[in-house]
Amino acid sequence: MTPIQIKQNKSLKRKRKLAAALTASMLLSTAPAAGLLPGADFAAAAEGSAAAASMLNVVSQPFLIDGMRTEVPTAIVDGETYISLRVLNEKLGLATSWDVKSRSAVVTGRNRVFIASPVNGSYELNGQRVYGSQAILNNGSTFLPLRFLLERMGYVISYDADTRTVDIQTIKENTLNFATKTISEVTEKQSLLIHYPVISGYENADTQSKVNAFLKREAESFTVSGQQSLTKTMQENEKLQSDNPDIDYPPVAYEGNYTITYNEQDMLSLYVDYYIDLGGAHGTTVRIPYTFDLKNGDTVSLKEAAGSHSDYVAIINQSINAQIKARKLNLLNPFEGIKPDRPFYLRHGAIVITFEQYEYTAYAQGMPEFMIPFRSFE
Repeated sequence: MTPIQIKQNKSLKRKRKLAAALTASMLLSTAPAAGLLPGADFAAAAEGSAAAASMLNVVSQPFLIDGMRTEVPTAIVDGETYISLRVLNEKLGLATSWDVKSRSAVVTGRNRVFIASPVNGSYELNGQRVYGSQAILNNGSTFLPLRFLLERMGYVISYDADTRTVDIQTIKENTLNFATKTISEVTEKQSLLIHYPVISGYENADTQSKVNAFLKREAESFTVSGQQSLTKTMQENEKLQSDNPDIDYPPVAYEGNYTITYNEQDMLSLYVDYYIDLGGAHGTTVRIPYTFDLKNGDTVSLKEAAGSHSDYVAIINQSINAQIKARKLNLLNPFEGIKPDRPFYLRHGAIVITFEQYEYTAYAQGMPEFMIPFRSFE
């Protein structure tokens, strides 16, 4: 299927056309998590589940949590580190509870609510569904992917190979709360769901309102363009079905999900993945990033994020080339360098540039991220 191009809001002043940017399997087609259970008391709720039947090789892993040494039960599953949820939550000061009505585990802390349901195997963060490797119940204890959980709860994770210690640091964040608003147009023939964040609790109410209004306009703009694509395809399907009554065309879908990537030092950065499935072999996704200066509510350019360094483009290109070589990425065509207004977002300590789907890498490689440390621009 030809990648769908979506018209971008002109207020962003980006010149490039939006194209498919991430494999659908990494977003909406990922197998749902197999259900998070907070402890042995709820083991019966997962009876018959593949996750409940897993037997892990659990070891006591050294951790350094904000400078304090401790140990936490961990296991390696398909090369990914899993941690014992309740034990780690206790050491981080997070809270775990059980919602009897929804039969879900609830993790709260750092202005976040993380919910995992053993009923349908889903994860939810601040009212929006998120996707990750399945949770595993092992001898009455729940294990979750370490990085998946903690990065969403506002922590930085690293590993010291010499001491075999996992280092967890709490990020000092802006005082912000996030809620999720949803634009929904679901019928028998289509599913349109656009999620976008609404911030609250910031000290500057005018700035907060400005950012919220901007994100709402963006969500509404993409809703319009997405609905146009869905409507056009449904009309085409109706004509095809009238000519071929034995063929049943599936519903079309368009969904937007946001991820907060940076909330520090009066800056806010996030991206929205817009996924569209028009009934081809697979859907396509386009990633739209935003970075805001919370002191005035304005969007931040790549040059501004790089400290207005005169050679910021060359520095970024050099770093990306080095990472391509170090990671031995197989490119479809040579990396040509970024343009000065390349879309970006921030993570803790770094600017992030991503490759769009098929821009330089094959579909199966998804959307590679390249982190360029802030210190590179000093």
